[in-house]
Amino acid sequence: MITKYAKLIKDARLRKGISQRDMACKLDISRPSYIAIEQGKKELTISEFEKLSRTLGISFAEVENGEVSDYEKYKQMILTFLRLGGSVKKTKLAKLVYLSDFAWFYNHFHSMSGMQYRKIKYGPVPDSYFRALDELEEEGKIVIDRKNADGKEMIIISESDSNKNQQLDSISSDESVLMKDIHKKWKDKKTAEIVNFTHNQLPYLMADDEEIVSYALITQEDPHEVY
Repeated sequence: MITKYAKLIKDARLRKGISQRDMACKLDISRPSYIAIEQGKKELTISEFEKLSRTLGISFAEVENGEVSDYEKYKQMILTFLRLGGSVKKTKLAKLVYLSDFAWFYNHFHSMSGMQYRKIKYGPVPDSYFRALDELEEEGKIVIDRKNADGKEMIIISESDSNKNQQLDSISSDESVLMKDIHKKWKDKKTAEIVNFTHNQLPYLMADDEEIVSYALITQEDPHEVY
């Protein structure tokens, strides 16, 4: 695990624009000791990790999985599907973003957003999915229409008119192509169909309830079963 998180820590530090000397000071260690961490030659103590986590904004789960999540990019992925599909049911929207992350991992061995997905009743979803929707609504970027049909609440989400000129600059052209392909496949399918599809993929099947879903298991699926 030590070499696995070394590059992750270095990349996170560089993104924050923090020098090795400043990181060493924040961890209360010498600069050579900190450099050894980034080179994969020194383990972090619990105390050091807690300080590093607060400074770089990364969690233990991210370190364990060797990938830092990009929450803002995840929100742009949500907006991308709303822009492609107009109005989308909340559950189906979550599945479309999930398929994008796992399909990207299938081909590149890392996901688009780096988000960790949890196995819950209605499918694999990041803990922050619902918070992301709340924030996007508060920011005026999406409109959430809450309806009641046959005694059940139906939540339909769309991009606000005022946000449609926002540039989604975190999404690369290749990522955009994949998301368009996923949208094309599922746009006319019912929510229950996409839920059933994701529930029968190995990442969801092999995870325990409420546990984090493994990206690596998607590589064992046949290509036509990835999305």
